[in-house]
Parts: sequence; C-alpha cells; structure tokens
Amino acid sequence: MNTQTVRVAAVQEAPVFLDREKTVEKACERIHTAGEAGAKLVVFPEAFVSGYPDWVWVVPNGNGRMLDELYSELLASAVSIPDEATDALCDAAKAAGVTVTIGTHERNVEASGATLYNTLLTIGADGRILGKHRKLMPTGGERLVWGQGDGSTLPVFETPMGRLGGLLCWENYMPLARQAMYAGGTQIYVAPTWDSSEAWLVAMRHIAREGGMFVVNVCQAVRMDDIPDRYEFKGLYSGDQEWINSGNSCIVNPQGEIMAGPLHQEQGMLYADLDLSLIPKAKRMFDVAGHYARPDVFHYEVRRNDD
Repeated sequence: MNTQTVRVAAVQEAPVFLDREKTVEKACERIHTAGEAGAKLVVFPEAFVSGYPDWVWVVPNGNGRMLDELYSELLASAVSIPDEATDALCDAAKAAGVTVTIGTHERNVEASGATLYNTLLTIGADGRILGKHRKLMPTGGERLVWGQGDGSTLPVFETPMGRLGGLLCWENYMPLARQAMYAGGTQIYVAPTWDSSEAWLVAMRHIAREGGMFVVNVCQAVRMDDIPDRYEFKGLYSGDQEWINSGNSCIVNPQGEIMAGPLHQEQGMLYADLDLSLIPKAKRMFDVAGHYARPDVFHYEVRRNDD
C-alpha cells in the first residue's frame, strides 16, 4: 500500500503588535524556515496579522476613547485581499514551495473599508491565493471588533498534499460548521485560535477523532513584553503576569492522539509528519459525513451566499 506523508509546521509565535509590515516580514521568515525543514504546509495563528485584540476582554466598553484609538490602529494594520502584504506572503510561499494558512484582520474593501473581519487566508505552494474564510461568529467582546462572515467563505481546498480546510477559534465548537468541513472531505484541518485552555486541547482531540482527520491547532504565544508599553490597556493586566497567552499549540492524528506539542509558554515551531493513509483507517468504523451521516434522518445544507 502506498503511503503519502506530509510534513506540516505550526508557528506558535507573537506578531509584531499592530505592525503589519514587520509582522508580514516575520511570517515570511518563518515560512522560509519551515520550507527549509521540509514542511509542505505552514499554519499560523488566528489574527496573526497583526495581533489579537485582547483588549476586548480587559477594557470596559464605556471607555470609548481608548477603544476608538485601538480600533483605528487595528484597522490601519489590517490587510486587503489582495494587497502588498498578501503579495509578500504569496511570494514567500512560492519561494519556499509550501502552502500557507494565516490568520489576518481583513478590511471590507467591497464596501466601506472600515469594518474588519477575522479572516483565515490560504495561499498555495505556487504563490496563488486559494481563498479565504471569514469567521462566522465572533465571540463575546470580539463582536465589538469583527463583523460576521457568511457561508460563501467556507471552502475546502484541493491541494497536492490533500484536502485542506479549517475554522477559527470557537467556530470549532459549532457542530454544523464542522460538518461543512467534514462533508468537504477535509483531510488536514487547521484550527488557528486564541484559546490555549485545557478544555480546548480536549476539543482538538475530539474533532480529530470525530472527523477522522489530522488537526493542526495553532495559537499565539504572547508575553507581556510583546505589547509595547505605550498601550494603556497593558496596565489593566495583573502586575506580575508574564504571559498574556501561553500558546498550547499541538498537532493531532485521526485517532485523537497528540503527535506534537502542546507547546506551553514558549515561542517556536512544531513539526509533524502526517501519514495520510491513517485517514481511511480511522473512518472504517465511523465516517461522520459518510455511512454515519444518515441523510434519511437529518437534513443538512450550507448557504453558500449571503442573500
């Protein structure tokens, strides 16, 4: 039996906070490093370009002055798809010969240009943008920063290494969003996130087992020192706090077993070699979008437009 093995890299790093150019430069360097190490897929965290807006959890909503200033900077550090920033990422992917998924803040250039989406951008190894996914449902305070995506950006991509799909952060708790990925035949499932909890790691193992696929879970690992002192909201954290987010990125096989990680309170890269022949073996007993789907009992449909 032929075995197809794919090396993947999970980049658990902090961006250069609210600095698009320097963050993209850092991402390009990591893409090059992963390509040199033989990776065919490089996965970056949620909102990597250019920083997760963690202030939504610490700044009171009544503090409009601070929130307005932060949103203005966040908008200025966002990307349009395509633009010079995404062009640089595409060039890096092509030079390294790797597929890249990276979390971005994306402007709504199709309309006002002033609303942001939490977007997962996918770039092929040939340097072309394969597509994007806008997060369907921002969570809690995130709703004050990001708009809601729609079903038109729920793609699964056919790539030389297999079918690639994924969801952002707590979208992964949405059973029907996951089913869209399963029904698309996803073999490698990326889960860029801000959640580094133990409960999240349990969910990643469950999703890998449920979908009979590999899961690449990638989180930012951010120290207090990664946030410049000029930002007022930094003073709202505990004075002795070293880590804003501890990371806990990991890579999981179709049996729900952790292959690499979790990488805790450390910035770096995880690698794993994925044996895709394990996927049909995992689905012999349970295929959630196949013989276990029971379409005679359940009706499932994804609205692929926003009409």
